Amino acid sequence: MQRLTGKVAVVTGSSSGIGKAIALRFGEEGAKVVVAARRKALCEETAKEICRKGGEAFVIQADVSHETQVDMLYDKAWQQYGRLDIAVHNAGIFGGRRIAETTATAFDEVMNVNLRGTFFCCRAAFKHMKAQGGGVIINMSSVAGVQAWTGTGIYSASKHGVMALTKALADEGRTFNIKVSAICPGGVADELVDSTPEEILHSEKISPFDIAETAIYLCTLGKFAVVPEIVVNRLGADW
Repeated sequence: MQRLTGKVAVVTGSSSGIGKAIALRFGEEGAKVVVAARRKALCEETAKEICRKGGEAFVIQADVSHETQVDMLYDKAWQQYGRLDIAVHNAGIFGGRRIAETTATAFDEVMNVNLRGTFFCCRAAFKHMKAQGGGVIINMSSVAGVQAWTGTGIYSASKHGVMALTKALADEGRTFNIKVSAICPGGVADELVDSTPEEILHSEKISPFDIAETAIYLCTLGKFAVVPEIVVNRLGADW
């Protein structure tokens, strides 16, 4: 049985890595997937793969760091399908140097994508889900969103911010049947999303498809289930 049949899902950052794995699995589970990222050609490859496996996908090119592009993304998705059941905010970048060596430009780049971008996406998705009467929002955070160590200063700060947004939005969403949570993985083999399961296993990192299964779990919890804000806090095998 396909667990997401009839659902419409927007997945940002789904041109590669974790986002692509989530988009592919959502398609296999029967969802109509809006594949969104900056790299349109790679989005189209993801969409083609979904369709080859019998699913349905729609590509929208968007940079989540731009408010107008995020609003356009969600408005177009709504116009295309007339509903929005799931929003996975996965788009993000890493910026890792010691704080004393970090430039203001690098700080702004990471915050603009990871934190501002997640804020823009949450706000746009929430608006449509509120009008619809409910939905599921999943923000992709990180173990760096609950911890921090040398060389992760601005990345950790951005992901801690994502956790704060998630917790506040989860509280605000209860009145409107909007469930909000965050996934906080450790080291993921996101560069191996197109590799074999054996290659992913040998990497000794978390499989991006395990993260996708977690996203599906969050989307299929019962109507009255309480969704924890922090869902996954798994580390790589070398931790």
